[in-house]
Amino acid sequence: MKLAFIGGGTMGEAIVAGAIAKNVADADGITVCDVAPARREHMSSKYGVSVTDSAPEAASGADVVVLAVKPQQFAAAAGGLKGSLTAGQTIMSIMAGVRIETIAEVTGHAAIVRTMPNTPATIGEGMTVWTATAAVAEPARESVRRLLSVLGEEAAVDDEKYIDMATAVSGSGPAYVFLLIEALVDAAVEIGLEREMATRMVLQTVKGSARYAEDSGADPATLREQVTSSGGTTEAALRELEDAGVRAAFARAVGAAYERAKELGG
Repeated sequence: MKLAFIGGGTMGEAIVAGAIAKNVADADGITVCDVAPARREHMSSKYGVSVTDSAPEAASGADVVVLAVKPQQFAAAAGGLKGSLTAGQTIMSIMAGVRIETIAEVTGHAAIVRTMPNTPATIGEGMTVWTATAAVAEPARESVRRLLSVLGEEAAVDDEKYIDMATAVSGSGPAYVFLLIEALVDAAVEIGLEREMATRMVLQTVKGSARYAEDSGADPATLREQVTSSGGTTEAALRELEDAGVRAAFARAVGAAYERAKELGG
């Protein structure tokens, strides 16, 4: 698979590194376009890929052209692609909030995949939700699946509206988890634990709980009940959380993120 990256930032680099490490693409089949000389030098020296400051040059001959710039830089960075892409090429966007209609207008291309990855993708533990236009043939969709798999889990949806929902859940989700970690560590310190020990305990508890939930296949309510003994410490703690309206707060938070995602896309 030949790949072109318009933008060589953190997420673009994560895909490059994963694609090479997992033999999805060879370094000599990857070209990265970036306006910053320092980023071009970094990508070239670290991964052995070709680099350029020209988007059309990078995209020439690529099977998948990855738009990996910040949304506000998109028009300037990718505008030169208009008229330079062939029907057999696929554009894959990892830009937050930029709709397919806008990508098509700027690039003049119909075969477009829009994705919503999250930050754990940079260590291969991400969740990416994606959708494709009708012009993306099945072989190209399979190439996209293979490419996104280097970031972690991937899931295809049949309507772009689900990308905004994914933005509110898995896209913003790491921040919710980090807030939980932060709050638990602070609470542990408040009752007398050293911060280093508290952080270690909380991180392993969160990681282990997620792995346990994944491996068990049980729904979260069942798992919660398994940990909660009548009259015990967990029941006392959960009662405080329920009284504080934690569930409702999460519902409002996800709802607010969803509405904002729709506003930004609009």
